[in-house]
Amino acid sequence: MEIDLRFFATYRDAVGQKERSREFSENATVGDVLVALENEYDGLEGQLLENGTIRPQLSVLKNGRDVIHMDGTGTTLEDGDVISVFPPVAGGCR
Repeated sequence: MEIDLRFFATYRDAVGQKERSREFSENATVGDVLVALENEYDGLEGQLLENGTIRPQLSVLKNGRDVIHMDGTGTTLEDGDVISVFPPVAGGCR
């Protein structure tokens, strides 16, 4: 199945593009996608997962909905889903 991947901020820099499509096997999960991304891009190695779960302050969305409110890394995917990956963001008003 084909999944659309979207990257933001420093993750976009690590991947070298804002969006890309990638094939995954049927029954793939968000965890499978994150492992594949960490293995494929040096700049993402160790940045997405920590002890098999999504790193704190990292936002991973499936079709605009945070997967932490679904089944986390166990969230199943379907052909055409969009996975967006946002790094932790710091800052605010002074």
